[in-house]
Amino acid sequence: MLLTSALALTALTPARAAEHDLNAWAAVTASIDVGKKGVLWLEAQTRFTDDASRLGQLLLRPAIGYKVDGLTTVFLGYAYVRTDPVGLGLSKEHRAFQQVSFRLAGDENGVTLTGRTRLEQRFREDMDGTGVRLRQQLRLTAPIEGKARAVVWTEPFIGLNRTAWGQEPGVNVWRNFFGVSLPVGAGLALEPGYLNQYFVRNGRDRVDHIASVTFNTKF
Repeated sequence: MLLTSALALTALTPARAAEHDLNAWAAVTASIDVGKKGVLWLEAQTRFTDDASRLGQLLLRPAIGYKVDGLTTVFLGYAYVRTDPVGLGLSKEHRAFQQVSFRLAGDENGVTLTGRTRLEQRFREDMDGTGVRLRQQLRLTAPIEGKARAVVWTEPFIGLNRTAWGQEPGVNVWRNFFGVSLPVGAGLALEPGYLNQYFVRNGRDRVDHIASVTFNTKF
């Protein structure tokens, strides 16, 4: 169901010439329980762009969360994003965000559907203006063999306003991921897969084909 919806929604993007790039992304996440209700979330990502030849982006994202119940957790967080594109100036972005993570179906043992709704306020160090953006992820996992799980998720990024530094209203990024989750120890899992990232731009759109791996830890 999730995969069908992702492909259908992606097909609605206007068909036009696009630039293509190969990327390699590596991420580490840590989810740390604090008492019975608190959660500390830590995330770091390195994104190698331009045929995976150089570090094009670095992202650091901590957050604190509160478990409303067994299905829902709310978060407040911050993200630092350093972007170094070829031919353009280095940019440093700061984001405040609010997030709700929730389970829609399943028990995390069988087929399970979860969601994540994130509202971001984006600030650039070199330019004025605040970009407000909504991100909605749906994620489906299913057991495939032993403790391994198939993973599919989709996430559109929806700009809610226009800024002088380039954010436009509407869907401006769409990500779709296909991979597996492989447990490698107690509270540790490796999640490799293919991530497709589509950028809608004023000129030529861009498609990133990404070899992605995430090391997830839980304490």
